[in-house]
Amino acid sequence: MEKKIDKSYMTQIQKYPLLSADQEADLSKKIQTGDKNALSRLINSNLRLVVSCAHKFSATRLSMMDLIQEGNIGLMVAAQKFQSSFKTRFSTYAYPWIIQYMLRYANTRVSFIALPHRKDDMLRQIQNATQYLFQQTGHDPSYKQIADFLGITEEKLIDYMSYAYQISSLDTETSDEENSSTIVDFMADSTYCPEQIFLKKEEKEDIRNLMENLPSNEKNVLWYRYNFDGSTHTKTLREISKIVGVSPEAVRQTEIRAIKHMRLAVTKERKMQLA
Repeated sequence: MEKKIDKSYMTQIQKYPLLSADQEADLSKKIQTGDKNALSRLINSNLRLVVSCAHKFSATRLSMMDLIQEGNIGLMVAAQKFQSSFKTRFSTYAYPWIIQYMLRYANTRVSFIALPHRKDDMLRQIQNATQYLFQQTGHDPSYKQIADFLGITEEKLIDYMSYAYQISSLDTETSDEENSSTIVDFMADSTYCPEQIFLKKEEKEDIRNLMENLPSNEKNVLWYRYNFDGSTHTKTLREISKIVGVSPEAVRQTEIRAIKHMRLAVTKERKMQLA
């Protein structure tokens, strides 16, 4: 994996001196008249800016020199568009152009699923070999032809190809028809389960029936404490105490008694069912 910048390239670009703001403004005026030498000077004097931008992608698996090459394209575009009337330094204007081209390159090269470098490299070799053999023969090559071309066994080739994948949008249509379905239409909806909805409804109904047999003070405390009133805000002991007219501690004790009574009722009911 290439993570270093070629030393000879760095030595070469460091030969170009940095420019002052006045020099950049003067060069931009000449560039607008079609002066190629002025364009080259402005670009060459800012090649180190591209290298600096490339370091921001150092944590990725991308080639630094490939990033720099793409960034240089953005630098050239910026140099052609830059004007002294912008009242800013060229580096400030060029920076977003450089990053834009690097990001565009990164988005087409970075895998959604990270693979070990050797497997990723071999998959690229397999793809290149397949394209080459197709151009030579005019038809899709067999596994054996690809394996022989790469100097590996057919079993090894199949093993490497098992790591290949393709990203598709869930909105991709499954046919060219006007009313075609998309991939997402064929995916199971795990968010809807009739059984769970029914059991949840039954559970709520059982709890309501148990609460009906509680003393009114215990019923009222549970009603507000567990949002049976439909409120989305879970009331505190202090808030409930103001509603029912007792102290927060009395509310807490009432809640404990109410839950205890409901548990005893459930236990009693289960014993009767087993009898």
